[in-house]
Amino acid sequence: MTDDDIDCSDIPELSEEFLETAKWIAETPKKEQITIRIDKPVLDFYRKTGRGYQTRINAVLRTYAEITQREQASKRA
Repeated sequence: MTDDDIDCSDIPELSEEFLETAKWIAETPKKEQITIRIDKPVLDFYRKTGRGYQTRINAVLRTYAEITQREQASKRA
């Protein structure tokens, strides 16, 4: 069977709203539970963002680590 043989007529087109709110789901590394001290204003900010605030904090830390690693690798090259 080829792609041309597949009937896609019953699949709705993706709306602009769907594309604006869709989230990329990627495999995440195994997480480890730790204790960390965070400034109260920073923690308050993230808590106010609602459910998933710890995941958002982790995403910020991961992004910082990835950028720092790339910068260090480019300095060595």
